[in-house]
Order: sequence, then structure tokens, then C-alpha cells
Amino acid sequence: MKVSKIAYKPVGLALGAASGMIASAAFKQTWKIVEGEGDAPDATDEDRPWQQILLAAAIQGVIFSVVKATVDRSGAVVTRRLTGVWPG
Repeated sequence: MKVSKIAYKPVGLALGAASGMIASAAFKQTWKIVEGEGDAPDATDEDRPWQQILLAAAIQGVIFSVVKATVDRSGAVVTRRLTGVWPG
């Protein structure tokens, strides 16, 4: 394994945690706009219909994927600018 990959591991972990927090906040705000409710349904919410549960899951998946890709890519670009080496 390259030294740059090993050195980037802690940075990648920190970015992953940050992207999770950002995505969570973005999803909560998006859900309020979509459904006008405070909390998104859990898959086991008995009182919520399938349509609402699947919609929430789809929106959450898209937001988390886009935020993670954006944060990961930005971290790699910054790493290359600072070190001259692409971390992947």
C-alpha cells in the first residue's frame, strides 16, 4: 500500500464523519420541505404508509451519496494541491 494512501486514511475518516453530519442536516431540512413534517419515518413506523417510507429512504440515499461524493472528491483535490499526490 502506498504511503499516501496510509497517510490519507485519518483524513478520509474525518471527512466521512463530516459528510455524515452534513448529509443528515440536509436530509432533515429537505424532509421538512417535502412532507412538512419534522421527522422522517423509520422503516418500522407502523402508522406511516409504504409510499412515505420509501420516499424518505430514496431522498436520504440520494442526499447521502451526493454529499459523500462531494466531500470525498474535495478532500482528494485539496490533498493533491497540498502534497502533489492523488490519495486514491
